[in-house]
Amino acid sequence: MTSRVSPAAAYMAAFIVLCSWVGSTALAQDASTPSPAAGEPTLNAAPRPYNSLRPRRVRPVVRRAVPAAATTPVRPSPAATAPVPPAAAATPTVAPPPASANAAPMPAPQLEAFVDGVVRRAMSRDHIAGATISVVQNGQVVLKKGYGFANLEQRKPVDPDKTLFRVASISKTFTWIALMNEIESGHMRLDGPVNLYLPEPLQLKDQGKKTPVRLKDLMTHTGGFEDRALGQLFERDPNRVRALADYLRQERPRRVREPGLLPSYSNYGAALAGAAVANVVGKPYEQLVTEEIILPAGMAHTTFREARPWRDGLPAPMNETLAADLSDGFSWTPMGWKTQPREFMGQVAPAAAASSTAGDMARYMTLLLNGGTIDGKTIFSPKTSLAFRTPMYRPAPEAAGWNAGFQDTPLPGGRRGYGHQGATLYFYSNMMIVPDLGLGIFVSVNTDSGANLPATLPATIVEHFYAPAPAAPPPSALTYDQARNYEGDYLTTRRAYGGLEGFTNRIIGRATVRATPEGRLTVTEGGVSTLFNGTDHPGVFKALDSALTLVFDTNGDRPSRFYAARGFSTYERIGFFRSASLLVWTVAASVLACAATVLGVLFRNRREARQTPVQARASQMQTMQSVLWLISAACMGVFAAKAADQTNVFFGWPSGWLLSGSACALVASVLSILTLGVLPMVWRGGRRVDSWSGGRKVAFTFTALLFVLLAVLLGLWGYLLPWS
Repeated sequence: MTSRVSPAAAYMAAFIVLCSWVGSTALAQDASTPSPAAGEPTLNAAPRPYNSLRPRRVRPVVRRAVPAAATTPVRPSPAATAPVPPAAAATPTVAPPPASANAAPMPAPQLEAFVDGVVRRAMSRDHIAGATISVVQNGQVVLKKGYGFANLEQRKPVDPDKTLFRVASISKTFTWIALMNEIESGHMRLDGPVNLYLPEPLQLKDQGKKTPVRLKDLMTHTGGFEDRALGQLFERDPNRVRALADYLRQERPRRVREPGLLPSYSNYGAALAGAAVANVVGKPYEQLVTEEIILPAGMAHTTFREARPWRDGLPAPMNETLAADLSDGFSWTPMGWKTQPREFMGQVAPAAAASSTAGDMARYMTLLLNGGTIDGKTIFSPKTSLAFRTPMYRPAPEAAGWNAGFQDTPLPGGRRGYGHQGATLYFYSNMMIVPDLGLGIFVSVNTDSGANLPATLPATIVEHFYAPAPAAPPPSALTYDQARNYEGDYLTTRRAYGGLEGFTNRIIGRATVRATPEGRLTVTEGGVSTLFNGTDHPGVFKALDSALTLVFDTNGDRPSRFYAARGFSTYERIGFFRSASLLVWTVAASVLACAATVLGVLFRNRREARQTPVQARASQMQTMQSVLWLISAACMGVFAAKAADQTNVFFGWPSGWLLSGSACALVASVLSILTLGVLPMVWRGGRRVDSWSGGRKVAFTFTALLFVLLAVLLGLWGYLLPWS
């Protein structure tokens, strides 16, 4: 039967019903909604109108002297939009992309047997308490399984359909879908400055930069921000969780480079993009992502809310049913697994707060593979789907890049996939989509020692079923002398650029590149070394044990930087004066000099000591410096020992040990510089009977200069800023 209701009246009625439904369920939680089969609300049943990924340019309306309450843009109501013709309103049928001709679907029994072997070996080797996995291909769930335990006290096993894992940065992909929907509908522009879509308190300052940060820069992690995380990205105490707007205003990072130049992963940038979308739509982010993505996709066990007490001014917490199924996080200790307190990331919800099950992530991957539709509902358009699998930014032609916020990843057999990894302090996750195989793989673990399994399992599956590894690695295309040109120490751009956090980042954010006699490169990051083969393309290196590619910027005589194989950051070459080896040797020599100075005071025969009054005061000053340097070194040693547990660093920042060490080093540095002023008077005593011997003068001078060198190096590294 043909409807006789006009399109405008139908839109108005739908709008009223939707408003009534939202108002009556304002306090309902994400997963309390019935499943699609039980009468799920029909949201986005028709595709959003779109013209192109670069919509028509609309001059933004400049509003002046408006009250604070009016700064939130409101999306036009459906009744105010032009009616959609019936043909356009029909839900499009988008078939899954066909697999390659030579890529037969994976047999479910063989896949399960293979994955079981890989996962169980990893769980035993890396002491993983629990894992959850789902694999989809050609619109079907091929594997969905849980391993181990979600709660050790209750011996609660991992259920792939019920147990929620923290998926961390995979949350960002939901944000990019919401953002692309607004771009498709013409409410936002991909190349528009983000400040156009933010309320005034959250707008970015220029900080001396000439170019505004665009939405595109946030999606490709090229916003030019420093990256700060300690003491504020994760919270242990739910009372310290802040609203998204408060966090973005209070934790605004410095802009350290012009946007669009270099990739440097930014949680702040993704959270800012989420705030911009929420501001344009006029809804809290958690409500927006639930209504536009989670509910219509039928993901009843996925939520951006967290299991914490209710608090005014914050989004509603996770409902009790989902909270009861949330997996604990674990650390492996010499005494076995230790259940850790829950970590809260609601203050950066668009970047990290989602929790989900393997079953729901199977639906999500099916949605991504199916061009934005699932169960007859369109969540995003086919053109947006194409954007997610098309490179939007690469720093170099063969380097890893970003596809509208999704990671662009090389895979075995010359294939490429897109997806995202995620990591909290205790959970590690990975979602990989391989379009030409019609394949999606999700894996997550709940133990801090299990990062390797999610990072490698998707590529391992693709390699085993579609691209067997060669029997022997190919030779490098470079000679040893050619490979030596790339040797050096490099520092990541994904770091804090000042203060004590900058000091710690300079220690852990380094990569060393060394050449092997076979013309290969060994790249060591965080204690893990990877071997790369040279190729026929200058500056391009292929990993021997994976499909990862390392690309150096070959401009000039020596490469000045290389782009990380997973696209997260750029590593810039550092000179000898800022190298870790120089600092280590200087610290070691200074500690020996401090010990010699203190022992000299304790064991020197004072009756036979000859010195002028100036020399006596200088000796006291240098002894005081030695004691302060030794105290600083001891405090730093205790901090380093405690930092082996990353929980202590993130939740206990700033560490009292580190602050005390920094303060002692600052005072010692000032005294060291003052000591230089008395050196001429120390030497002026000559060969008089009441003066130091020549050997002691030389020893004093050497120690004074060594302490000054140490002070300069620590100042360059940011260690002498206890107030930061």
